[in-house]
Amino acid sequence: MRKKSIQKAVALSISTLLLVTGLAGCTSDEKQDIETIQLSIWGDERSVPLLEEGIAEFQALHADEVVIDYTISLEGEDTCKDTILNDPEHAADIFSFADDQFDELYRSGVLHEITEDTDTVIEAVGGKDSTIANVVTVDGKIYAYPMTAGNGYFLYYNKAYFKDSDLKTLDRILEVAAKNDKKFTMDFNNGWYIYSFFQGAGLTLNLSEDGLTNECDWNAKNTTYTGVDVAEAMLAIASHPGFVNLGDDGFVEGVENGEIIAGVNGAWNAGKVEAAWGDDYGAVMLPTYTLAGDQVQMYSFAGYKLMGISAYSLYPEWSMRLAEYLTNEENQIKRFEAIGECPVNMKAAQSEEVQKAPAVAAFASQSEYANVQRVANPYWDAAGKFGITIAGQNSGGRNLQELLDETVAEITKKVEDTPESE
Repeated sequence: MRKKSIQKAVALSISTLLLVTGLAGCTSDEKQDIETIQLSIWGDERSVPLLEEGIAEFQALHADEVVIDYTISLEGEDTCKDTILNDPEHAADIFSFADDQFDELYRSGVLHEITEDTDTVIEAVGGKDSTIANVVTVDGKIYAYPMTAGNGYFLYYNKAYFKDSDLKTLDRILEVAAKNDKKFTMDFNNGWYIYSFFQGAGLTLNLSEDGLTNECDWNAKNTTYTGVDVAEAMLAIASHPGFVNLGDDGFVEGVENGEIIAGVNGAWNAGKVEAAWGDDYGAVMLPTYTLAGDQVQMYSFAGYKLMGISAYSLYPEWSMRLAEYLTNEENQIKRFEAIGECPVNMKAAQSEEVQKAPAVAAFASQSEYANVQRVANPYWDAAGKFGITIAGQNSGGRNLQELLDETVAEITKKVEDTPESE
């Protein structure tokens, strides 16, 4: 999940027009049988043109059955849950959200069960045993449409500076960057990324069974690799002359101005990186990093984006049919081509258009070392504070074990005021 994206208070109101060709030859009685419905749809700003095109195509296919008057409003996938839970009855009929929000939305009763073409929906993403099928299924029932995969991260690199062998270890990547007076970057301020180091070390972070708190052993003292080992490894990276700590916008700016020649980031920026680096654009799985003298593979979070139907929708049947169309094979390929989001539909993911993209290949390689993100809210601020201290090279001289103990206490704390009651 991209924690830094910002919700925008903008709404685009669009009413579809019934196509003249769809009414050709209809009698007055037939026209009266055509239902008119009002649907609201939420999506992020980049998705608006895709939603408009998809709805228009769907309308044309069903012009003899329904007239859809619709409104598209801007709502980020990462903010969707909180917006819905603040006022469930006024949620959009159709909305997009990050998969880590699924559990809370389901428990809150705001997701309408998907009851149409369920076998088709699940088979399209690899069957009932696939990871994404398990994400959207509860007790054998489906509650969301899989829309995209690839909401994870990997290594971008500029081929003008790196050989394939350089990309195996972070040590070598940093060395090449420093030698060329350039930088490798990764966002240490963001728990989404620093998870890489702890999970690679075999230290764990999990959502508790209550769905509201976390279990975390990042401060472990008696494991193969301790929490202090990881913190020391991260400090060594943070102090390297080839490293700079940058967020998403800084990564893109650095790629475009030439400062950044390698960095950990996600597929959503593939188009910008390719535009900046041209034929030198490359992407691979994450490297290993030096931990207590060993080379340890960096892990990642893997995530999906889903499309849900409001339990309060007045038109759930048409909402389901439209959402299924908007997330089908063809529209997932269009989404990939337009904004770089990887398909979760198996046929779409295997299409020529998608397979030739370096970011897709990198994501596929990294998937062996990626876990579906399942954490409660206290994690983000706590991990971010820890990362800021490390990125600042622990300038305050904090005892690392004490710092980790405090971080884990915050990560695992019980939140009295849960999002449902805020």
